[in-house]
Amino acid sequence: MNDETISEHTLDQTVGKTPPDELDTITDGGSNATPVAVHLAAGQGTRLRPLTDDRPKPLVELGGQSLLEQNVETLKEAGVRDHVVVTGYEGDQIVDRGFETVHNDVYDETEMIYSLFCAAEAFPDSGEGDLLISYGDIVYERDVVEALLDCSAPLCVAVDRQWRKLWEERFEDPLSDAETLDIDDKGRIHEIGETPEGYDTIDAQYVGLLKVRNDHIDRFVDAYTELDAQTDGYVSIDTTAFLQQLIDDGWHLQAVSIDRGWLEVDTLEDLERYRELHSSGELSQFVDI
Repeated sequence: MNDETISEHTLDQTVGKTPPDELDTITDGGSNATPVAVHLAAGQGTRLRPLTDDRPKPLVELGGQSLLEQNVETLKEAGVRDHVVVTGYEGDQIVDRGFETVHNDVYDETEMIYSLFCAAEAFPDSGEGDLLISYGDIVYERDVVEALLDCSAPLCVAVDRQWRKLWEERFEDPLSDAETLDIDDKGRIHEIGETPEGYDTIDAQYVGLLKVRNDHIDRFVDAYTELDAQTDGYVSIDTTAFLQQLIDDGWHLQAVSIDRGWLEVDTLEDLERYRELHSSGELSQFVDI
């Protein structure tokens, strides 16, 4: 695998020949229209309390700015101008900051996939832009976004090959919070989201940032609609389980591999450690913000 060094961190999209099936087709590029970014910001962020006692998780600040506002700025710098935020817990605070929003009324009973499809009416129409999906508890660099936008597979997934150093900073046992990710030598993902038995089952770690090519958005919605029809109550599948179902159904999920350039802010301990590293000038080993 040949790596292309971009700025301080390394990103790599490896695309090889694929079967002729529609769900496998890699084109010369996605839609030329501007993508729409959907930010998933409905969760309660209980592991960030007391900071989230009075605000949603994406409005927690790192480096003097909220996670959500940093991500929107980064995406705009990369050319993504249209943004929709799915709100839930303390959602009025996001509305008050002027963002276009869609509300998940049952945020406390559902997972992120349910929140995502609350915004389905805001997904780009056929022939318009691609759909970019961003978790609300991460931050990332412009280079990461640009690499994702350059990926031309039906579904492109940002993954970090150098995840272990960040996890060692966050956890006494990195495997305790890691998930499997199996990527072949052409960059295609075959497994994601299982509990790992060892480091050899983890080729990279899922970042929480992905893109659906415009001509596959309707199929993406159909896959969720079929799942919803089979479910008694709310769909309660998590994102990686949904992605694995797409893989099992024949979708081509392409890894957009990066070497750092992002952070996940999941717990109060995460945030306190990142703030310490930021104050000492050491946070740049993981991400520049």
